[in-house]
Amino acid sequence: MPEAQSERAKRGNEIFERVVRPEVDVQENARKFVVIDVETEDYEIDSNARAAFDRLIERCPEARGRMWLRRVGSRFGYHFGGPQRTGKGR
Repeated sequence: MPEAQSERAKRGNEIFERVVRPEVDVQENARKFVVIDVETEDYEIDSNARAAFDRLIERCPEARGRMWLRRVGSRFGYHFGGPQRTGKGR
């Protein structure tokens, strides 16, 4: 991952933990997408990633190019393949 993306990921995840997580009901919003402007800390939550991106850009057009995406209840926005592993061996 290029350095700029790595820093954006680090900042986005830090904002998620500090700002977003305390404000969301993890059960109610599980698996919804969170799009975060890593500069202003504004965010949008939606079950549709595109809708969340569009709403954030509509409110903050300058956020384009500095957003981070992840899901509530996951460290990732998307994953490919089978079920995510829990880290408990094979």
